[in-house]
Amino acid sequence: MAVHETAVKPVTSVRKGATGGPRGKRNPGRPRKSGWTPWLYLAPAIVVLGALLVYPIYQLGLISFLEYTQAQVSGGEPTTFKGLGNYRELFADEQFWQVLTATVVFAAACVVSTLAVGCALAVLLTRVRALPRLALMMAALGAWATPAVTGSTVWLMLFDPDFGPVNRILGLGDHSWTYGRYSAFFLVLLEVVWCSFPFVMVTVYAGIRAIPTEVLEAASLDGASQWRIWRSVMAPMLRPILVIVTIQSVIWDFKVFTQIYVMTNGGGIAGQNMVLNVYAYQQAFASSQYSLGSAIGVVMLLILLAVTLVYLRLLRRQGEEL
Repeated sequence: MAVHETAVKPVTSVRKGATGGPRGKRNPGRPRKSGWTPWLYLAPAIVVLGALLVYPIYQLGLISFLEYTQAQVSGGEPTTFKGLGNYRELFADEQFWQVLTATVVFAAACVVSTLAVGCALAVLLTRVRALPRLALMMAALGAWATPAVTGSTVWLMLFDPDFGPVNRILGLGDHSWTYGRYSAFFLVLLEVVWCSFPFVMVTVYAGIRAIPTEVLEAASLDGASQWRIWRSVMAPMLRPILVIVTIQSVIWDFKVFTQIYVMTNGGGIAGQNMVLNVYAYQQAFASSQYSLGSAIGVVMLLILLAVTLVYLRLLRRQGEEL
């Protein structure tokens, strides 16, 4: 009887991956085909944003270099090129610097107040039961979803000198909150914080829920107070989230228009409550100085771009922590 022997060949080959090389190693000779996949998903949004942003910004910058008033709009006079003339006129205007200073101070106050209220309520959400937490979340989201015009009108009614309940509760009689410069800014600040803090609260609350409970329990067992836990434990771990909400709040509050325009009737008495957005609107549409209003818009755009670049630099510098 013949015996069939099968020669056992030693296995010396290594399983190959999809790229043709050894498993776990990439073939340097072939390009990575997956590098374009994220950009393909982002392409529709990039096209839409480009159409909605690039062309208006181009027109804004172009008009800021032209002599473009009502005479040019109606065709009575030809449009002429002024170069940096509009910017020189703008920077030589003392009112522009006053409005810019007021805008920076007002935006900073709004950002600090919004962050303080939002973070405090986010911590409160982690301390209350489910039903009060749900009620607070629903109330905050209702404030966030309220249009700016509606919210501003409601706040004006609440602080109305004749029929508003706030003056009656505080015993202020017929005190007008919109007459004085600082009281009017304070009233607008309250409305801005009211419609802005929900974003900070929800975002920070989500970040707090992601912190391991063991860390917070260890800090509490060590005898740390709630303020010390927030300052030494929560805030460092929430730094990326706090940076994001801070930069977004700066951008939103620096561009405040509706609240100021509605609640101070276009900038207050003699323009005492003017901010850059309202100032640009009045120059462009009330005075028909469209080129000057465009120059103000370009200056605002550059300021916000500078803030964004600082934000991106912080992200890059703290990349290990993010």
